[in-house]
Amino acid sequence: MFFGRHKTTIPTAEQALPGRSAPILTNPGRHTVLGTSLLGPFPAGLQTAVFGLGCFWGAERKFWQVPGVYTTAVGYAGGHTPNPTYEETCSGLTGHTEAVLVVYDPAKVGYDELLRVFWESHDPTQGMRQGNDVGTQYRSAIYTTSDEQATAALASRDAFQRVLDAAGYPQITTEIAPAGPFYYAEEYHQQYLSDSKNPHGYCGLGGTGVSCPVGFAQAES
Repeated sequence: MFFGRHKTTIPTAEQALPGRSAPILTNPGRHTVLGTSLLGPFPAGLQTAVFGLGCFWGAERKFWQVPGVYTTAVGYAGGHTPNPTYEETCSGLTGHTEAVLVVYDPAKVGYDELLRVFWESHDPTQGMRQGNDVGTQYRSAIYTTSDEQATAALASRDAFQRVLDAAGYPQITTEIAPAGPFYYAEEYHQQYLSDSKNPHGYCGLGGTGVSCPVGFAQAES
């Protein structure tokens, strides 16, 4: 029976929880660090990116610190259950991973730079876990919103794999796929590690210490 299986197995659509039609986040307010809106529509010219790299508390903080990022939000991506709760996602029965929505100004920061932050901020070789955090919701993932992002994500993976090989790490397990629905997490998760909420809060996110090459997309073309 699927409910008795370890939560490192992604459920099929038939096995996943049914979810709900209404969104979980109904009154998001403003980004507690950047002061910007968490929900679209966003200003013209901005682009979006979606990353999963373990605990989304620490992951979001990594990205809101990047100059050129307009706003960030945490939520659930890559699964089957519509509008899942945090508890449902943690059960392993939705198929989602904890993810960060990054809205950025491409005139100020390139997607390659966001990919560098992504690769260097976690260990992408661990499969369904990050450190002591175990489960499908902690898997590494890049969900792309354009063909250009997909090309850059794949090129960055291959470039980072080469330097990881040299450092003795195993194969990257990061899921790279077109972005599906991004479901915003509950309000208390948004900017959880900000100074106004939990400046000393725990998050087990950690990288490999290996630097990701810069300019990989151009180098691979």
